[in-house]
Amino acid sequence: MDSTSKFLIFLASSLSLFLLKFLHKYWWTPLKIQKALSLQGIKGPPYEFIHGNNKASSRFRFEALSKPMASLTHNIVPRVIPHIHSWINTYGNIYLTWEGNQAQLVISEPEIIKEILKSNDGSFPKRKDDSSFIYKILGDGLVATEGAKWVRQRKLANHAFHGESLKNMNPAVIASVETMLEKWKGREGEEMEVFEEFRLLTAEVISRTAFGSNYLEGKKIFEMLTRLSILVINNYYKTKIPGISMIWKTADEIESEKLAKGIHDRVMEMVKRREKNVSVGESDDFGNDFLGLLINAYRDSDEKNRFSVEDLVDECKTFYFAGQETTNSLLAWTVLVLAIHTEWQEKTRREVFEAFGDRNPNSEGISKLKVVRNSAISKSFTSILYFQLRIRMNMVINETLRLYSPVSAVIRKVGKEAQLGRLVLPANMEVMIPIMALHHDPQSWGDDVHLFKPERFAQGIASATKYNSAAFIPFSMGPRSCVGMSFATTETKIALSMILQRYAFTLSPAYVHAPFPIMTLQPQHGIQVMLHPL
Repeated sequence: MDSTSKFLIFLASSLSLFLLKFLHKYWWTPLKIQKALSLQGIKGPPYEFIHGNNKASSRFRFEALSKPMASLTHNIVPRVIPHIHSWINTYGNIYLTWEGNQAQLVISEPEIIKEILKSNDGSFPKRKDDSSFIYKILGDGLVATEGAKWVRQRKLANHAFHGESLKNMNPAVIASVETMLEKWKGREGEEMEVFEEFRLLTAEVISRTAFGSNYLEGKKIFEMLTRLSILVINNYYKTKIPGISMIWKTADEIESEKLAKGIHDRVMEMVKRREKNVSVGESDDFGNDFLGLLINAYRDSDEKNRFSVEDLVDECKTFYFAGQETTNSLLAWTVLVLAIHTEWQEKTRREVFEAFGDRNPNSEGISKLKVVRNSAISKSFTSILYFQLRIRMNMVINETLRLYSPVSAVIRKVGKEAQLGRLVLPANMEVMIPIMALHHDPQSWGDDVHLFKPERFAQGIASATKYNSAAFIPFSMGPRSCVGMSFATTETKIALSMILQRYAFTLSPAYVHAPFPIMTLQPQHGIQVMLHPL
């Protein structure tokens, strides 16, 4: 047999093997999973070869987002997650769907969700895809990583964003809000687009508090992260053809790689600047903010605890993005609901004045709110006022988080074959928890589920959820709950208090109600309000 014949036989064998593997991955395995779950009573939209349900999901999304909502209602689920809304109505609270050839079990039953999110035995780890656009934003940072590395990163983040460290950030938050409000002077009676204002504010706050800089210094990083988030949503439901990206990259993939490198370079510029300040004697240490803690970890003499360059950059990306996006979303939607429901705006304003007068919120006042929460309530007039502010302000914020959750869904992977309630789930499939659908479920919240009623939280979250903690998870729950929750809510309370002290605001006639999911929930056309000075 000559060499040409041998080559042709080898080529034919290789192609046959490739075809068998391809069919096993994109046809046989999905059908096997679909049948296994069907025998357990789980249905869902049928799997389409290679594409899964991506085409249908894209079609739902395009139709829902092509026009604004017909009325000013808080029933936003059909627009924000239209495919999930439709399939829950068709197949129930647990159904099987497909992201390409990846099986996803969508679950909106609180008891089962609690079991998933509180698991700490490795059965339901975070999803990780090094090739995805999301990975370019978060990398292997705190949000995505697992195991001992996650423990190390979580410990560092807890130190940076809790307790005394959080209290020490308050002056910087107040100073940033004052700068924003100073720009608002002279705009009284005019229309103000607050989502963009709050985007600049929250970017300034995370820059000052976590990275010891300002918005202008971090501006390029924010711009690149924002562009990456747009690429994420534009490509989320596009089916990847296996092997193609190894030989040919799309324009979006090329751009995302350039953006990721640009962010890496900017972060390292900040690191080198701090290292230089220490080396020339301008500073005694690298600082006690988040960036300073990261640099210390990066230079740790203990190899087990040392952060790599990639670890450092990924943590910076995570907190630049999450620290700004989450608070921006929460603050903007809170102002929207108060602009619509002005009776609650007035109630909250009265309590702000009773607690702080016309002074800025201070660390002492904010810390008293936290003391009251964990101790018997004093009958002194001051303590009662602080307690009322905590209760009323939290009621408004919690109801906003319920109706306009910053994150629409979270996804976990099934790390190994797992028993979940009555179900047996095969390894390597995924479970999706649609937070938005959960928060708008009339079975948990009643027939008035789509109404803005902060009073439902008057007796606390446990009472509002009928002691089913997984019914309300705006910051997730369990060991992987959001480390920045206290930071985001404290920043929101400070900013909201200072705005309410100075302005009343109503919704502008120009406002178009169009909640829009990118990485967090955003207003597609901004939030326009009319400012009325007090």
